[in-house]
Amino acid sequence: MRNSERRFRSNGSGSSTKGDFATGFRIPTSLSSPASSVRQVHTVSELTSLVRSTLESSFTEVWLEGEVSNLRAPASGHLYCTLKDESSQIRAVLFRTTATRLRFALEDGLHVVARGRVTVYEPRGEYQIIVDYAEPKGRGALQLAFEQLRTRLAEEGLFDVGRKRPLPELPRTVGLVTSLSGAVIRDMLTVLHRRCPTLHIIIVPVQVQGEGSAEQIAAAIRMLSESGWVDVMIVGRGGGSLEDLWSFNEEVVVRAIAASQVPVVSAVGHETDITLADFAADLRAPTPSAAAEAVAPVLVQIVSRLAELSARLQQVIGRRIEEERQRLQLVTHQIAAVRVRVQEEIQRVDATVYEMSAAVRLVLQVGQGRMVRAHRGLMAGSPHSRVRHGLAVVPQLAARLYQGTRGIVETRTQRVQSCAARLHALSPLAILGRGYSVLQHARTGDVIRGVDDVNVGEELQAKLIDGRLLCIVKAGVPDSLI
Repeated sequence: MRNSERRFRSNGSGSSTKGDFATGFRIPTSLSSPASSVRQVHTVSELTSLVRSTLESSFTEVWLEGEVSNLRAPASGHLYCTLKDESSQIRAVLFRTTATRLRFALEDGLHVVARGRVTVYEPRGEYQIIVDYAEPKGRGALQLAFEQLRTRLAEEGLFDVGRKRPLPELPRTVGLVTSLSGAVIRDMLTVLHRRCPTLHIIIVPVQVQGEGSAEQIAAAIRMLSESGWVDVMIVGRGGGSLEDLWSFNEEVVVRAIAASQVPVVSAVGHETDITLADFAADLRAPTPSAAAEAVAPVLVQIVSRLAELSARLQQVIGRRIEEERQRLQLVTHQIAAVRVRVQEEIQRVDATVYEMSAAVRLVLQVGQGRMVRAHRGLMAGSPHSRVRHGLAVVPQLAARLYQGTRGIVETRTQRVQSCAARLHALSPLAILGRGYSVLQHARTGDVIRGVDDVNVGEELQAKLIDGRLLCIVKAGVPDSLI
């Protein structure tokens, strides 16, 4: 622990002295001496307030070392955690203004050294430390912030090798994002003009360290990327400490480089200086001068190479023309031989056509004779002839059919009339026509066959030839009594 840390002092017996702390303050006598002649009774709130004022006035600045645990980060922006060692723990609070100034992110298990003031949270009566500064134990805050941000951005894929783009071989315009002061801009301009005097250069001056520098660098990168003015851009500055180069480790700069629509070359510091901008860029150059050499081709070499290629192209074209001329002559001789062969084939085709025409005429003549003979045979057995012959026979057959049919109809008519007369004689209706009737029960419709089938007063119906009669039975008289 640091010398400035406050500790309780113990006497030889192991018990605390009468309220003495390392700072020399003492608990009031009214609280420490319960045997006092005048008993003063405090409420819980009064006692808590008294303890709070005593702690805050005695521990205005405390350096504390411990391990972070139970870290909470609510929407308010404040951070709440517990600092602990092997045997004790204390609650700690980092208000939003302090939390935003931290270069690194607090996380559970992180060993830190914190500075703050001790106070009491009165609603729960718990003492705590309000932290106004913190740094990781054993390593700097900037180094820890660098590692944490690199890990997080790498997990998002911003540093993947597959995202790297090749630099254009013949850029027309190069953008420079750097400071106008210092040797860096002069070195890059010197190298660019020496290698390619015709190269266009757009310089966007920015502040490369200090407050607000990261936002300026990111804005310049986005402006060149979205403008479409440059084919490649260099983002860089000279060497310095980790604090001097920190603007190129800011998340806003790294994301601007990763989102650039044109290739980006990172040229920050010396060869041993590593920033997060180097991981996100399409190419990392060890120095700004090396970055200028990487993006600018040597114009003299290009011109010399073009002249060499032009001479070689002329030689190749000359040889190709000579080869094609010889091939043309050979093809011309071959065409002459083919012309003679074509003429011979034309004569042979003419002779063949004449012979085929004669054979076709002969075949047509033979076919025509066969067709005439077949026509005559067809006309002899033509349906028209057979129809005309049939039309002469049909009237005779129709007369015979009419006479035979008429005789059959007359015979059948007589037979039907005879059967109808016999049926009429046997019909019940004929019997009813002779004065008879059929008696039935009016309710059931059953036929009455004897006197015993009816009762006195029962309704009957008598069916006649032309209708029905409803009757009421007055008496039943058998034939033996008549």
